[in-house]
Formats: sequence, structure tokens, C-alpha cells
Amino acid sequence: MSDIASNLPWLLTPQHVLTLNVRDADIDDFNHVNNVVYLGWMARAAWDHSKALGFDFAAYRARDCGFVVTRHEIDYKAAALAGETVYIATWISMNDGRLRLRRRFQMLAANGRELARGMSDFAAMKISSGRAMRMPADYATGYPVDTAAEAVFS
Repeated sequence: MSDIASNLPWLLTPQHVLTLNVRDADIDDFNHVNNVVYLGWMARAAWDHSKALGFDFAAYRARDCGFVVTRHEIDYKAAALAGETVYIATWISMNDGRLRLRRRFQMLAANGRELARGMSDFAAMKISSGRAMRMPADYATGYPVDTAAEAVFS
């Protein structure tokens, strides 16, 4: 985590932080980042964290198992603006070791302004069939839960 990210007012110490710059294409007619962009940021942060944990798509393919989204929530707090740097933190707040995994997100501007909080639920899926499956044992342990995260965000 960068020095700037580590000094931001996170709700709790992040498991992972992705740093992004607001692009011109992210800005809508209201002159702020469009709401759907935040969802893309959450997906990018989740995938970046998975790769950092050693679970890139090659690892998913080798196990014939990946995670697919079953639900998203976003609470918008403030608008992100053109030219800003945004930090997206993620925490794994639930992993049942069988089928379901939950991530929480907090998005902050470089000045510490909270932009949004989010949540994504995932289910383990057999890639070759597209059907739900029990996650491999190394997913149960390799996607570690921050036991404080669910309570902090609920």
C-alpha cells in the first residue's frame, strides 16, 4: 500500500487497495464520475486483490472454478471529480468455505473524502459448466476473512 493510501481515514486497515485516476470518460453530464463507474472500480479492485492472493484466471482455469457476482450494493457519499486520484480498498468480509464469498469496499479521494462504500456477493462457479460448485479448499483458506469488516460496514 502506498504511503498516501496508508494514511487515509479507512474504516479499518484494508486488506488491499487499488489506486486509480479518474479518466475523462468517467465524467458524465453532471461533471462528476458517473455512478456505474464505481461498480467497475469495485470489480477491478476485487480482481486486483484476487490476483495479489495468487488467484488469477490461470489459477481459476486450473481448478475449473471461479467466482461470479450474485449481488452488488453501492452507497454513494460524495462525487469523484475529473483529475482526482481514487483509492479503492477491499476486504473479504465473509467466506463460507463452500459456495459464497462477500467483499466490502470503501472508496476515498486522495484528500480523504469518502466517495462511496460498496458490497459484492460472489458464488463459486464451475467454469466448464457455468454451474454453482463447492469452492476448492485453497479458496476457502486463500481468500482470508477480515472478521471485523462485516460489522464495520453493516
